[in-house]
Amino acid sequence: MILVTVGTQLPFDRLVKAVDTFAKDLSRPVLAQIGKGTYTPQNMKWIKNIEPADFDKVFFDASVIVSHAGIGTVLTAKRFGKPIILVPRQASLGEHRNDHQLATVGQLAGRPGIYVAHTDEDLKNYLLDDLDSPSHEDPSEVGRTSLVKYLKGYLATV
Repeated sequence: MILVTVGTQLPFDRLVKAVDTFAKDLSRPVLAQIGKGTYTPQNMKWIKNIEPADFDKVFFDASVIVSHAGIGTVLTAKRFGKPIILVPRQASLGEHRNDHQLATVGQLAGRPGIYVAHTDEDLKNYLLDDLDSPSHEDPSEVGRTSLVKYLKGYLATV
């Protein structure tokens, strides 16, 4: 299942409408959490809000997450090991008060399991692709292992 989530604070009809437009072309079912949006999807299941008690289960059941560039959703996708496609809200389109979500995706783009869709075509192509999940490795453990290896090698030469 593909989970589309727009968060709870602001509507994001552009994202919901984009996924709804090509939902029938996808091989997996789509569930969209549309929040305060006014667009009613025609080609996918939707719900206004997911109860906090149900959110983890829905996230766990999803194979991929499509979301606004909210850091809470990014961290939840990482925790569950789910690939996430970020579609940043844009102030110029009246979707947010500023472009901090564009700045967020600028910092996150290219990280394992994180994909950024700036256009509807990008979004569709990602959803038709088999996306890699984020690494479950703890970056601090990777760094620690690297440091220990380096120190052992150094001490062996002393």
